[in-house]
Amino acid sequence: MVTAPGPGATPRGTAPRAGSSTALAAEPLGFLVSRAFRRWRRALDARLRNREITYGTWVTLVYLARGGDGMQQRTLAEFMGIEAPTLVRSLDRLERDGLIVRRTPPADRRVRTVHLTAASADVLSTFDAVADETRALLTRGIEPEALIACRQVLSRIIANADAAAAADPTAADETD
Repeated sequence: MVTAPGPGATPRGTAPRAGSSTALAAEPLGFLVSRAFRRWRRALDARLRNREITYGTWVTLVYLARGGDGMQQRTLAEFMGIEAPTLVRSLDRLERDGLIVRRTPPADRRVRTVHLTAASADVLSTFDAVADETRALLTRGIEPEALIACRQVLSRIIANADAAAAADPTAADETD
């Protein structure tokens, strides 16, 4: 019995057209996740360009807000899944822009804690509005149930990666 090819199928011996949904669906999952992230970030950056806010600024502020004001720099870097020197450069810029302050607790002068300023609330509010618009644009036509399933799958992949890194710390230099 011969069956007709399904939707989006290509004739035998030909590859799907580059960039088509069929070609993308055939890519390895890691590549798709990476491409989706880059496109999402590019869309956010384009909408933020005129507001003098970058994705890097926002992500650091969000992690600090979620992790709790007054986090130690080292803890914030671990929470974000980046190296401490990378975070220090970002914090230097945020402090210069008046969005955070760093303090040295009297109990341990080797530690620096990071605190949000009132100005950071405006930046977070602006970015959240832009992020909501971008999310609506990029998830247009996707059923809510599919987005929930996607979040569940990605969360499980992250949990599996964290467990693998904990079992063999040499397997990954950083967590994301």
